Parts: sequence; structure tokens; C-alpha cells
Amino acid sequence: MSQYYIGLSVTFHDPAIAIINDQGGVLFAEATERPLQNKRALNCAPDQLVVVPGLLAQHCPDLREVVIAINWNKKRPWYENVVATLGVLTAPGLLKTGIKKLRSPLENYQLHHMMACQRTSIVTAGINLVRIIREHYPDCVIRFKDYDHHLTHAAAACYSSPFAEASCAVIDSYGENGAMAFYRYQNRKLERLYEAKGLSLGSLGFYYMKITELCGFDWLKGEEWKVMGLAAYGKLDQDFYAALNATLSIEGLACKHPSQQLFQKLAKLNDFKKPATATIEQKADLAFTGQAFFADTLTALLGNLHSANPSDSLTMAGGCALNSSFNGQITRRTPFKQVHIPSAPADDGCALGAAWLAFHAEQPQYAEPPKLQTPYTGSEISQDALERLLKFNRTLSIQHHPEQICERTAELLAQGKLVAWVQGKAEFGPRALGNRSILADPRNAKTQDEINQKIKFREQFRPFAPSILHEHGATYFEDYHESPYMDKTLVIKASKRNEIAAVCHIDGTGRLQTVKQEWNPRFHQLISCFYQLTEIPMLLNTSFNVMGKPLVHSLEDAIAVFLTTGLGVLVINDYLIIKSRDE
Repeated sequence: MSQYYIGLSVTFHDPAIAIINDQGGVLFAEATERPLQNKRALNCAPDQLVVVPGLLAQHCPDLREVVIAINWNKKRPWYENVVATLGVLTAPGLLKTGIKKLRSPLENYQLHHMMACQRTSIVTAGINLVRIIREHYPDCVIRFKDYDHHLTHAAAACYSSPFAEASCAVIDSYGENGAMAFYRYQNRKLERLYEAKGLSLGSLGFYYMKITELCGFDWLKGEEWKVMGLAAYGKLDQDFYAALNATLSIEGLACKHPSQQLFQKLAKLNDFKKPATATIEQKADLAFTGQAFFADTLTALLGNLHSANPSDSLTMAGGCALNSSFNGQITRRTPFKQVHIPSAPADDGCALGAAWLAFHAEQPQYAEPPKLQTPYTGSEISQDALERLLKFNRTLSIQHHPEQICERTAELLAQGKLVAWVQGKAEFGPRALGNRSILADPRNAKTQDEINQKIKFREQFRPFAPSILHEHGATYFEDYHESPYMDKTLVIKASKRNEIAAVCHIDGTGRLQTVKQEWNPRFHQLISCFYQLTEIPMLLNTSFNVMGKPLVHSLEDAIAVFLTTGLGVLVINDYLIIKSRDE
């Protein structure tokens, strides 16, 4: 095995790198934010010079030939080239006035900033990787591929799915030409049904960013999450819904702006903006209404997609596919009967999509049956770091339980301890799925406040996920269907809500993770042990980080968060670590 396919997501936000072998198997996939510990890694290269040599040595030791594939066409759209020539995509250019307003709910300077950053990322794509390969593998043959952005999203969604055929929806903020694209997927091939083209068409991604802004949050930091959590506390604001609805309509697979008075209608949205001093209660109605508008619009689009390609199966990708609140409603509100959303549906997942596209272009006879892609493709905790901790630690109680770590941890969870749980390879995507998680007993509602106040240091309206054994899913959730990547929010049965109060959001929902033994044996074993002790087949699961930081990456990251928060227990592989005064 000497040929590899390396995918790079070179979007200015959420860059990532993925490596697959000549059989299409994923060897590694990880977002750049993890090793940098810089949330979203804005304007950072995916192929970091200090990271790439180790990745190649570990995953491509016999490197003889490689295809480097990126997730954007190098040929840029006409508008971007024009404004670049005019100097608009520069720091002084963002200050220029008199430029025609773009048909978008966002401001020109915000859009031009994104274009400028994106353009720079594409120009330098792969330059670090090539330098390292030239130095360490001088005989390696290097080839380059660049792909349409939305096609890489679609590839990430479809090739990671268990479906042989499906409809695919890519709902994004923007690609080369527009904000959306729809595909027919069959026999490992993607056929484009429709692609939005031109700035005159609407972007659901931009609209959700605008709603985030109106609620007083920062979409540049990726705070759309907060809108979803806050929406459960609000009610419909008819005036705000009407204002949103007046600026966007659905025709087939297109989102269109009205031809008359668009800018006046877009300006009216700013009348609803909440000041920084507004209370959560005052913002909640905006969040609820914005989420309702998003869900209604996407429901209409997906209904039209099903008419265009009447499949029972749907795959989705793009930033809007992170909207778990809507994802859980798709099979109820549309004709689709099953939905697959990859573990990394946003731009980090495009690294894997680009690598897969390059692989399938060169291996058209590949005929392995489709299967669900594991999300556990990231870095592992260094054994050397663990050995240093064991050698030099003087303050922490460290116990080794190679045969009983799940049983011992389950006992502590049942006693009410808050446990950081680090196992094996890290998850690819934004959600902790049992390998870089903070876990707790889901029975006590007060646990929510305790985690938000003492560990996450975030707003109290932010909910937590239930990670549930698959065989018990239908007992706790209405209309239960699998959610392997914590990608769908479902309604918890009324009779069960008090029983699992810590993972029940105020509207009676939970963004669940389905846990199966074949997907994650150790996490399944841990929950099973907890179930034997408590008769509750789930755990509260949230990401092992503090607000504003990505999931922990190294042992040093894990120890730092452990020591500077209210966590009581840290489990790394077979080692159980307790703060000395908590013994």
C-alpha cells in the first residue's frame, strides 16, 4: 500500500485534513482546531507544518504516490474576481463605500471578508503538505485535484452513509456559485439535480447567521448552536416571521428573493435586533421564530427534492445540516423515511469528501457494499505523555483498572460524580460521541446547572445530550430512529421526562446519540454497566471542553481542563484519575 489520497478542507473556517488509502478506507480525519486548540481555526491552514510530518509517518510510512484534493474549485466565480481586481478584497477595500449592496441579509463587508479569506486559503492550499513530502519522501509522485465545494459536501454525506441510493441535499451559506445543491446518489455516483447559481438567490445559511446576529450572538464564532438551544424557551413572533418570509420564497429547489423592495425588506429585519442588555427571555422569541422559519423553508425544499428524486433515503450536508432540532423532524415532515447526516457535515467534513472524490475518480470499479462510516478517526492520547504523567505526577490519585474501568466508572457516575471520559481515537466532527466526553447521571435536573456553571462556563439554557443504548431508544423517545452522530433531536416520551430530567430540554426534547456495541464497544459497555446499577440505559453526554474551546486534543489539554473546572473524575483509557482531595 503506497498510494494515498489526502483531502484538505481549505475553507477559511473549520479547516481539516483527511487521509484515505488505496482501498477507500479512512486512516485519519481531523479538524485543524483540535491540535491548535483554537475554536474553528479561522484562517489557519489544514496542513500545519508542525503536524503533517507526524501524520504522514504514522499513516503513510510507505508513501510513493499521493493525490492532494481540495474542497474548492481553483477557478473562482466572476464576481469574486471582479471585486478582487477592484481591491475590495483587502483590508482598505472593506472600508470602501459606494459599492452596490449585495442581495443578502448580511452586510457587504462581511461577505467580502469571507471571500477574501477564502481566496487566500485556496491560493495556498497544500503548500505545507507539499513541502513536507518533498523533504521526507523525495521520490513521491504528487498529483492535485480541486473539486466543486458542494460536491465535496455531497460526497462526504453519501460515501459515509449506509445507503446504496439516496437523494442528497447540500444546504450551506455559500459555494462557488450559490448556497445550495441537490444530487441523486446511486451506485457510488453523484448526479447533480440542481445547483443554486448567482448572488440573486437566497441562502438559508446566511439567514440563520443573520438570526444568530439578531439574537445577540456571534456567527463568526459558530454560535448558531445558541439559537437552537434558546429557541425552546420562546414562542412565535408573527411580525418577525412575516418579515423573514417577505424576503425569501421557495420555487422548486430554489430559494428566491423578491424582485421588488428587497433591500427595504431586508433592512426591516434589523428592527428586531436585540441590544446587548436584552435578557434571554427577550431573545428567545426571535430564536424560536427564526428556527421555525428555517424549518418551514427547509421542509418545503426537501418535499420538492423528493418529488424530483423520489427516494426513501436522504443524505444531508453543509453547515445547515448541523441543525439537529430540524433534523429530527425530517421523517415526520417530509416523505423521506430515513436520513443520514455525516459526523462532520460542515466544512471540516469536506476534507473527507474531497479525498473520497479523488479515490472514486481513479477507482471507478470500487464495489464494496455501503456502510456507516465510523466517526472515530482522529488523534489518540500519546502513550509517552501518559507515561510521563505516571512518572512525574505528585498531586493526582491515579488508579489503573485494565479489566474493570467501565464498572468502576459507572459506579462513580451512579454516585453523582462528573466524569471526563477519554478513549481511543477522537471523533471527527463537532460533537463528542463517547471518546472525548464529559459524562454524568441523567436523572437529576440540577446536574444541568452544575455542568454549565462549574465546567462548561456557559449559558444555562444550553441543553445536554442523552447517549442511549439503541435497544432502549423506543422506550424513551417518540418516533425513535437512530442518531449515531448526535445529529437529531427527538421528543422524549412524557412518561420518561422526569426520570431523565438532566437531558430533557425545556420543550421535552433531547438531542440523542444512539450507541451500539459494534460502533463503540467500550462506551456501550460503560452505559450497560450504568444501566445494571440504575436501570437507566443512558448517560448525559457533553463535549470535553470549556465554552469557546474545541474538544481536548492532548493529555496536557485534558489535564488542564480537569484541574481548572469542577470535574471530579478523569478517565483516560484504563486509567482513573481523581483529584487528591476528592478521594
